[in-house]
Amino acid sequence: MAVLKVIEVLSSSETSWEDATRKAVEQAAKSLKNIRSVYVQEQSATVKENKVVEFRVNLKLTFEIE
Repeated sequence: MAVLKVIEVLSSSETSWEDATRKAVEQAAKSLKNIRSVYVQEQSATVKENKVVEFRVNLKLTFEIE
């Protein structure tokens, strides 16, 4: 039987929400093992001079505890 833990992670990217999600998973994987899934809970963006300059995601990351 596997035991899973869920943590909340915030990430941002100048490119896209998808890139922000990838960055969050890649960074979390440096200290977490057995990442199983990611659930994007919320998306937002920063706007300057009528242009989107930063994409932000608030996500839940699920991983297996050894």
